[in-house]
Amino acid sequence: MSTATTEAPGRSTPEEPRIPAGQAAGISVLAFAAAVGVGHLVAGVVSPLSSPYQAVADTVVRIAPAPLVEFGKSLAFPGLPQGKADKVGLLLGVGVALVLVAVIAGLASRRTARPGRMTVGALGLVGLAAVVFSPVFTLPDVVAPLASVGAGLWSFRWLHEKAYARALGPNTFIEDLDGVSRRDMLISSAAVGVGAAGAGIGGYLLGAGVDITGSQTELAPLLRPTQPAPPIPEGADFVADGTPTFLTANQEFYRIDTALRLPAVAARSWSMRIHGMVDRELTITYADLLRRPLVERVVTLACVSNEVGGSLISTARFIGVDLRDLLVEAGVQPGAQQLYSTSLDGWTAGTPVDVVMEPDRGSMLALGMNGDPLPLEHGYPVRMVVPGLYGFVSATKWLADLELTTFQARSPYWLDRGWARFAPIKTESRIDKPRGFESVPAGQVTVAGIAWAQHRGVSKVEVRVDGGPWQQAQLATEVNRDSWRMWRAELTVPPGDHLVESRATDGTGAVQTALRADPVPDGASGWPIISFSAA
Repeated sequence: MSTATTEAPGRSTPEEPRIPAGQAAGISVLAFAAAVGVGHLVAGVVSPLSSPYQAVADTVVRIAPAPLVEFGKSLAFPGLPQGKADKVGLLLGVGVALVLVAVIAGLASRRTARPGRMTVGALGLVGLAAVVFSPVFTLPDVVAPLASVGAGLWSFRWLHEKAYARALGPNTFIEDLDGVSRRDMLISSAAVGVGAAGAGIGGYLLGAGVDITGSQTELAPLLRPTQPAPPIPEGADFVADGTPTFLTANQEFYRIDTALRLPAVAARSWSMRIHGMVDRELTITYADLLRRPLVERVVTLACVSNEVGGSLISTARFIGVDLRDLLVEAGVQPGAQQLYSTSLDGWTAGTPVDVVMEPDRGSMLALGMNGDPLPLEHGYPVRMVVPGLYGFVSATKWLADLELTTFQARSPYWLDRGWARFAPIKTESRIDKPRGFESVPAGQVTVAGIAWAQHRGVSKVEVRVDGGPWQQAQLATEVNRDSWRMWRAELTVPPGDHLVESRATDGTGAVQTALRADPVPDGASGWPIISFSAA
């Protein structure tokens, strides 16, 4: 019996054919793009947070070491304020890494499709794992990563077969691909590329399909407090001398969070549970909150990541429902230590129960901000506000769940990364004028800034030049002890370079410490110092 292989007349098989390197890399990149795009499209239908690309980036945020997270929060690109630049940078970084892996996989697949298929499959498993182990995972979320890996494998196989047939030449028979022309190859590649881009854009549009603006417009007339805050008095700021306005406009309010994609849930669809160590579990809807007395409170929020003299602090009028009243209704059981809050995207915070339950603390579930419904980036539809505590233990945005528990039973996001369990805001001050390295006329110089010691109030601010004697500054009119206080002072300086420092004293008589401390674990400390020149 003959074992010779019979070949079609006039056909020959080239020895070890290879797809050109550039074409192989391009095929792989297109296949990876198809996987990302289809995953994003399906996630837009099922759940925006189930996009494998999104889930992997969210996982990086969850497992990143604290120094890397702090570095990210400090980033500020042109046109992107602090608090947004880190998110754009991370998403771009994941994209660049994915492209590099795709190129390597493509170059390894010039003779056979096996390396590329294995890489697509392996990354598909990574995406699936990121979705499954997300804090907000539900069973339907597996659809998006499975669709993603399927699209990637199919696209890679289809394009690779065409490219390999072209590498073999027109006289070689491979299934139905008898001599693929350059035009056929370009059309096929373009089809995958356009399909990937269209799927990605479609997924984004579907994920953003909740009409948040329309919902906010409907809510605006309903957010009328039965207990409005007193008007801001005259002289509450020194804007003419260089301080911020007393109230921070919503679009200028600082933003620090871990959300790579803002959770978009309309108020009418929102609800949350109050459960755990309570006598009566409550399920609260937005309509339930609107039926309760709405209070308005002027509160200054501060981020624990704020460096000495930093900008991560803002003040607003918050409208909402008293949180203590809700917890009293639920019946907090003895032994409950921690109010463990979870956001719609799975972020968690732990707030000491005894602080929240203080009758004069003013803890609230905020629905509005400066007369409008909460902006999406600041927690719409509902967020927590607890005056006097840094935001990482008190100011959960996009609130989804409240559990009364113990500190041993639950460990929130930042505690796992080395931050403190208890984080009262420190007594601090900031110099806003003169700016660092600014040149001013010699003689009388106005120095101005802000000071804060939420829930204790600011009783005094002092400034000094070049290490000289402290001089008491003029304080702006106090609004309340939960908000910042502006100050200014007139100093006389000769020509030359100078250093100006400030320190605040809170309502208990405690003076801002000169001891320098980094933000980790419970907030930065030290006297701010500004260098300027007089001529």
